[in-house]
Amino acid sequence: MHTARQKKVEGTREILWDPGQANPKQLEFFRSRTLYTAYGGAKGGGKTWAVRTKAIGGALLNPGIRILIMRCHYPELEENHVRPIRKAVPPELADYNVTSRLMTFFNGSIIKFGHWSGDECENEYNGLEYDWIFIDEATQFSERAFNFLGGCLRGVNDFPKRMYLTCNPGGVGHNWVKRLFIDRDYHTYPDEPERDEHPEDYRFIFATVEDNSYLLESSPAYLRNLANMPEDLRRAYRYGDWSVLGGNYFREFRAEKHSMKPFKPPEHWERYRSFDYGLDMFACFWWAVDEDGRCWCIREFEHSGLIVGEAARALLEHSLPGERIAATYAPPDMWSRQKDSGRTMAELFLINGVPLVKSSNSRVQGHMMIKDMLSPIPLTDPFVKGLFSPGKAPETLPGLMFFDNLSRVISDLRDIQADENNPNDCAKKPHEITHTVDGIRYFCVSRVLAAEAGAGKAALAQDEDEDEESYDSFMTGGEITGEYLV
Repeated sequence: MHTARQKKVEGTREILWDPGQANPKQLEFFRSRTLYTAYGGAKGGGKTWAVRTKAIGGALLNPGIRILIMRCHYPELEENHVRPIRKAVPPELADYNVTSRLMTFFNGSIIKFGHWSGDECENEYNGLEYDWIFIDEATQFSERAFNFLGGCLRGVNDFPKRMYLTCNPGGVGHNWVKRLFIDRDYHTYPDEPERDEHPEDYRFIFATVEDNSYLLESSPAYLRNLANMPEDLRRAYRYGDWSVLGGNYFREFRAEKHSMKPFKPPEHWERYRSFDYGLDMFACFWWAVDEDGRCWCIREFEHSGLIVGEAARALLEHSLPGERIAATYAPPDMWSRQKDSGRTMAELFLINGVPLVKSSNSRVQGHMMIKDMLSPIPLTDPFVKGLFSPGKAPETLPGLMFFDNLSRVISDLRDIQADENNPNDCAKKPHEITHTVDGIRYFCVSRVLAAEAGAGKAALAQDEDEDEESYDSFMTGGEITGEYLV
């Protein structure tokens, strides 16, 4: 066991900070020097105390260091970090600003307390610099948030830049935390080597409630409470088993099964668009439907802070020249009238050259449609079969496919959780990953037709046949003659 002490001399007075005793796993956490250190596994391992103690000690022992402590939700941040740290640090050692949630120490060090409420937080933290960042309960954060906060690890001072994470199985971040720290499966990018993930940068310190003797002594019923949980929760929270708990809603989705390298879809494949719109995020998708009725997501565009007209123009700018779009599916709230102008957002899209089709807003039905379309269907389309090596085309392929360069939508489909109160629905938080899923839902819940086999050749033949009945003639009955007056 270990006890640390820090003092500040003011005149003849000594001010002491005594953090208490650390167990062996917490000491490992304190001593870790890797770029990314994750601590946890099972519940009750003393993670939150370790974060508080490491942060306070780092601020006292490293004058001028800049530290950020993050939680996903503010109430947990206040309860688990702000109040305990304010209580633990004597006012003679640090001042706390309630408005900015910033603790400033006598030696120039700071601890900033932050919470992550979605993509809009990127604007709040963009350009900020920290030497140490703590992400408490990291599995509540998306991989996008983790990567963004990693970009804040910078500064011109001499402090080594590090990120400390705590985590339990489950949550929206289960997959990326498991991949990096449990499975140790690291990505490399031959064309962008600066993005490579290096194994030596990651360390995981596994802890269970048995490592926290203080908790077992003070709360002897805690172990019994964990043991009486449902089987999957018990294995995850009692023993730290990362294989039994993910909480993912689209468990059918596998990137290796539902994605392929980009290709140019045939001209006769019908094209569609769908989107979800909000000032916090405009998420738009382009689709192509093959002869089997299989739907391919071929393009994505996401951007925050766009007003309606800007969103419509961005949609057109990211559509290819001459690309024929059969329909653009949009959420029903696009038809709500604006109080200031009396116009609907759908009207504003139309004014900007984008007519919209109202999609269904049924969340459960839409998400079930996504699940259904992720199932395999027979593969007969000759073009799709030709994408495989001769004789290697599978007999079936999922009815919903994605180009593998659409990293955000693939990540969000993989990570979105089931609603705790309604297992038939997706969770509505974290909001930053729901826009993409909603944009897909608006397409999948709408009816689309498969491409007509040989449609490309038929269209060409029709153009060459001068006697072929025109579309207008077929739809209107041809020119007006005396027969119409009889």
